[in-house]
Amino acid sequence: MYQNIREEELKNKVGKDYFSNFDTTKIVGNVDFCVTFSHLGKQEALFEDETRSLLWAEAKRGKADIYNSIVQLILTIGKARTFDKELPPSYLGAFDSEKIAFIPYNFIQEVFCQNDFNWNVTPSNYETKEFKLIHEKVQSTIESSSLLFNFGTDDLELKQFIKTNFVVGNSKVSKIQVDKNNFISIYSKWLQQVKPSIAANWESAKKFGIIDGDFYLADLLSNENETLKDKLYVLLKKNYYELDRIPDESGFFTSKTTNFSDNQKAHTTFWNKYERPPKESYWDYIVERRDLLVPQDVRERKGSFFTPQIWVEKSQEYLTSVLGENWQDEYYIWDCAAGTGNLLTGLTNKYNIYASTLDKQDVDVMHQRIETMNQNSVSGNGANLLQNHVFQFDFLNDEFTKLPQSLQDIIADEEKRKKLVIYINPPYAEATSGNTVTGTGKNKTGVSTDHRLNDFYNEKIGNATNEIFALFMARIYDEISGCKLAQFSKLKFVNGSNFKQFKKFFLAKYLGGFIAPGDTFDNVKGHFPIGFTVWDLSQKEEIKTIQTDVFDKTANFEVKKSFYGDLPEIINKWIVEYRNKLESIGYLTTRGNDFQNNNFIQIIRDKDLVKSDRGVSINKNNLIPISIYLAVRHVFEATWLNDRDQFLYPSDGWQKDTEFQNNCLTFALFHGQNRITSGEGINNWIPFTENEVNAKEKFASNFMTQFMGGKLGDLVQNGDREVSSTDALFGIDFDFVPSLPLKFSLEAQNVFDAGRELWRYYHEMAGGGNGNRNNSNWEVASTGKYNPNASLYDIREYFQGRNGAGKMNNKSLDLQYTGLIGNLRESLKLLALKIQPKVYEFGFLKG
Repeated sequence: MYQNIREEELKNKVGKDYFSNFDTTKIVGNVDFCVTFSHLGKQEALFEDETRSLLWAEAKRGKADIYNSIVQLILTIGKARTFDKELPPSYLGAFDSEKIAFIPYNFIQEVFCQNDFNWNVTPSNYETKEFKLIHEKVQSTIESSSLLFNFGTDDLELKQFIKTNFVVGNSKVSKIQVDKNNFISIYSKWLQQVKPSIAANWESAKKFGIIDGDFYLADLLSNENETLKDKLYVLLKKNYYELDRIPDESGFFTSKTTNFSDNQKAHTTFWNKYERPPKESYWDYIVERRDLLVPQDVRERKGSFFTPQIWVEKSQEYLTSVLGENWQDEYYIWDCAAGTGNLLTGLTNKYNIYASTLDKQDVDVMHQRIETMNQNSVSGNGANLLQNHVFQFDFLNDEFTKLPQSLQDIIADEEKRKKLVIYINPPYAEATSGNTVTGTGKNKTGVSTDHRLNDFYNEKIGNATNEIFALFMARIYDEISGCKLAQFSKLKFVNGSNFKQFKKFFLAKYLGGFIAPGDTFDNVKGHFPIGFTVWDLSQKEEIKTIQTDVFDKTANFEVKKSFYGDLPEIINKWIVEYRNKLESIGYLTTRGNDFQNNNFIQIIRDKDLVKSDRGVSINKNNLIPISIYLAVRHVFEATWLNDRDQFLYPSDGWQKDTEFQNNCLTFALFHGQNRITSGEGINNWIPFTENEVNAKEKFASNFMTQFMGGKLGDLVQNGDREVSSTDALFGIDFDFVPSLPLKFSLEAQNVFDAGRELWRYYHEMAGGGNGNRNNSNWEVASTGKYNPNASLYDIREYFQGRNGAGKMNNKSLDLQYTGLIGNLRESLKLLALKIQPKVYEFGFLKG
């Protein structure tokens, strides 16, 4: 019927011929064709301020396998999880030039809820097992329900089907199913639409540990507005909430209540869209993941870090290897930062296990999980614990007299204490932040200063009190002496510069451990290692070197890595020795001593351009050490594995290695972190003469070529040899201002050759009158006029332009420039490989 027309025309004609009473213009994700109620009448909308889709369909020009088309649509929707962003339709469908087919959404909805389904397959690949699995279901449903219509011959039947089924209030319209994948995104919408209608002062409530997420759980796990899990902290009771149920002195329960400020209108409207409760197999998982509903500021203060099951299992493997096969029966176990207790999943001897947590809500969750386990839940999220071994306890504030008597007895007995394993994943929050370091912000409120133990341990562990996990370690070491400590944490307590005093206090024997990428842990941002380490606190040893196994994100073993507790002084102690007050040609920023701070290490024109005063002014006398510093910091790519590795005060070997010095100078001249620009003053960093690059005008400064040509060094007689007059500045016998032309390695020469071609191209294009380029995709820096003093940064800006936000574009439309800058970067990478072994040889890094 619709032969020999393009797909867009096909969609338009089908829309006009069969769905003219509806709106077919809406675009939903990657869905080809969408049918909704017309916007002409607001009363036709199923829900307030919203129009519900009736059909999502795949369109194919010509003749196509209609079943394949619908399967492709289903895989497209599932891969993008379109149903999380849009209310799902009554029907899914597909059509080509001859026919159209429908399948009720609720017939296929269970496919989207499968836990083990691989949605990453290509939707158009008909050969995958996932495609074939859905195809079978789709074909049998359509054929058994007679939902396939041919255009033309089945016109009356098709139009009658649409008239009968595409109506307001159709009982076949499916609500959104809530599962463990989308309950967080639905929570985000609940925050906007329902939370404001609950009669509560949320800021005041938060101070008492009451969070909105518990109200959401009460809503979600309910039927007919009655919460089904009576162990939750908050319960929905038809038209009000009940919370904080506790027994009074007479044995009767008391509680707080709150209702809705709008007669429950927003609440009713919202939950009309979603199927409550979710499948029972999801209940325990959703309750267990209450940590995902904790506000960000509370997470930072308390540390709501759920331990992924993959690392829970791996940590218990290491405990078995360290403590023996029968360790669960021979040792007592206390997780004193338990959260919802998932770290204890998989442990078998509940009589030896204790779990405490800061929030009563988390205690309630664990008690609920215990009840689930006792009811032989098939969900796998129950807790194999004893009710009276799970309790509320603030480890950094409460006295041990609040512990269960049986646990107090273990701690008080020296022999039993040796058989106690403190098994924890404590909070990783720290009081300081990046803004604190640069002087532009304040410490995070309540992170460390709110704890009773902070002042007490400040004299013992110094700046380490900024870290909550360090306070946990300090109290465990001090008050539960002789026990075993098995913990997840950052490794900065081993190699961090702020932990020198801590390591004098914390003396323990390292028994083993592993590290994993930090971003595999929920609520953890950044790419750094999180370690699981086991310590015997009864054996007093200084932390010097520990070796850990390294696992990737999927728990595959990669290598072994060492962390050092006996590191020499840091690199910034070294570079400041080369400060002097001579005239400056630039400024080196020196924030931080580890890889995580490398983005802040750059050369700029003037210190006034940065807020931090950490840095060194550059001149001819310290240009070589400055270049070494920049090169050392950037010749290695920063990864999650080396993120916290410290750059160190080097040995003296580098002073005699002129090839290394000259390689580093070359690297510093051409690296992207050299941000010198002629717009901020005279550019003293041009590494070529005017003739070399065919400049159209004389440079304002030839400092760099004169330096490399040995024309800035002064030779004076010192006994039987001539040395530089600058030697006295440093009190050493080595000259860093050359009096003879520098000799460069082959790798460095290749960098200069690649750079020279780039400079020549710039002077040819900009100096030849081609500077004012007009293109809608980019904007030439400044006026685009020729600048004979252009630096590398200026040249990049010229060809790449800036976007509307003022940031330099990543790419250029000039293909020749793209090739030239690519050659420069490749030659710089080869030079980096040449420098890297020397970084370890001279002790800038410890391998």
